Amino acid sequence: MLEHIKSPEDVKKLNDNEARQLCAELRQFLLTHVSETGGHLASNLGVVELTVAIHRVFDTARDRLVFDVGHQCYVHKALTGRADQFDTLRQFEGLSGFPKPWESEHDAFIAGHASNSVSVALGMARSRTLQGEDYHVLALTGDGALTGGLSFEGLNDAGASREPIIVILNDNGMSIAPNVGGLSRHLSDLRTKPGYNHLKQRYRQALTHSNVGTRLYHASRNVKQFLKKTLLPGSIFFEDMGFRYIGPVDGHDLEQLTTTLAWAKGQHCPVLVHVHTVKGKGYAHAEENPGQYHGVSPFDVETGKAKKSGGTTYSNVFGAELCALARENKKVCAITAAMVDGTGLTEFAKEFPERFFDVGIAEGHAVAMAAGMAKQGSVPVFAVYSSFLQRGFDMLVHDIALSGLHVVLAVDRAGLVGADGETHHGCFDVGYLSQIPGMTVLCPANFAELRAMLRRAVEEYTGPVAVRFPRGGEGRYLDCCDDAMFTQLRVGKDWTILSYGAMIDQALAAAEQLAQKGIDAGVVKLNRIAKISAEELKAALGSTKKLLVLEDSVKTGCVGQQLAAALMENGIALEKLILKNCGDQFVQQGSVAELYHALGLDAEGVVRSVEEA
Repeated sequence: MLEHIKSPEDVKKLNDNEARQLCAELRQFLLTHVSETGGHLASNLGVVELTVAIHRVFDTARDRLVFDVGHQCYVHKALTGRADQFDTLRQFEGLSGFPKPWESEHDAFIAGHASNSVSVALGMARSRTLQGEDYHVLALTGDGALTGGLSFEGLNDAGASREPIIVILNDNGMSIAPNVGGLSRHLSDLRTKPGYNHLKQRYRQALTHSNVGTRLYHASRNVKQFLKKTLLPGSIFFEDMGFRYIGPVDGHDLEQLTTTLAWAKGQHCPVLVHVHTVKGKGYAHAEENPGQYHGVSPFDVETGKAKKSGGTTYSNVFGAELCALARENKKVCAITAAMVDGTGLTEFAKEFPERFFDVGIAEGHAVAMAAGMAKQGSVPVFAVYSSFLQRGFDMLVHDIALSGLHVVLAVDRAGLVGADGETHHGCFDVGYLSQIPGMTVLCPANFAELRAMLRRAVEEYTGPVAVRFPRGGEGRYLDCCDDAMFTQLRVGKDWTILSYGAMIDQALAAAEQLAQKGIDAGVVKLNRIAKISAEELKAALGSTKKLLVLEDSVKTGCVGQQLAAALMENGIALEKLILKNCGDQFVQQGSVAELYHALGLDAEGVVRSVEEA
């Protein structure tokens, strides 16, 4: 069946039996491809029927379907003409694992972070109304995204707006309302029948023509509201915001989903459709361990086991060292924003449950809470991906830095992260962290340095401290620095290559290749990129007057620009200065090695730049 689906128009032609067969084929399709390329599996298995139902009812080439996070868009992509591209999923210059408008007209908006879909969709709906156009706007969000405050800002405004907008709440685990059962299904079926709303309207009109009738209408309405509060408490929460609520709906009952969405399409007001799904549906391993199969590397479908062992990562080392620090100091606490496994905090959560806090997808709240904990004497360590920390910038400035509070940020996934692409690369934290007064930013280049720097950040430093480290394992450089701003790794008279973190491996390799070409290049490793001392920097350069700064950060605000300004301000002249970075662009997906090469950030690219200079 899937072979014949070239566009959503083909989905609309299917009868119910054919559509159910399509759903079964889509699940097998997902397993076949994601097991080869890696990607987000459990979330996509859970929305198969929901996505098929959306395409049976709506025209996403014109109607706007806004995903929240977007990692559950694989089925949508397969149904919108991209099924034959799935062997390139999440690979260099291949199909993205997130919605990308430049890929297809069916992708309404880019999505990679959580909780923004209702706000974006409301903006689209208001623009539609202002321009006098006619199309539908849907926000597909989840119970996880509702842990972020931005979701409630959007819901609050959307409900009061009276704009025709449909919010689909994919509830796959938080249980914000009673589970699907016979009664809730019956009520959902009743509300979606064509005559239901007409009957409500005639009933209201008939009774409100007299004082007695009006009182009777309000009395019956109060009884109905009481029953709804008792039987479906979740509905009242959303209806009080201004939504017309329908649900919970069985998210794997294709016919009921199709009927429900068709009903929602006919309403001319804010509607919230509450759908209950099973994350990982149809694949036993994913149903049993949905968290483990949320994002996967290539795996064997039969056993569910990864094809390659991952090995020790920076995240693992961070988690183990933080546990050691917590054993020594009862004031040490750990905070995460719904990324327990990803940030290496699983063992900490088990060993110190009373000092472990998972706040959900709410990075801003996590930063502000950490400030409160630090103010009262705790030592909070917030483990967070670099790209997600962006969401807490205001709190970093206002709640932590202004008061000089001792909060430690463990900034995971710093630099280029690979297959997740533009929305997940950690290329901005260098600029936004180093501009905050009083912030110290440490950059370990291997596991030993991560342990040492984390320990100093917790035990020795005061004020806000960030320890930023990359995804994956360590490279060839294995020595451990002291607390100095820089470490001289190689002395050279012609050039100085300055770098930090994981990029130091490329710098060392480049210096070796340059030596073979008769160019003597020294290598300086920055251990701390904020605070920068001009005097220490001058000492690092020595007699060299030619400097190349290598980093996987965006150009604006990068360390190279900061160093150039510091040198000029202090009257230190250079003959040549080369800044090698990601440029002023959003970097696409691909393996880190492929991206280094494409951007000229590998050893080969450094050598070429020096030779050209």
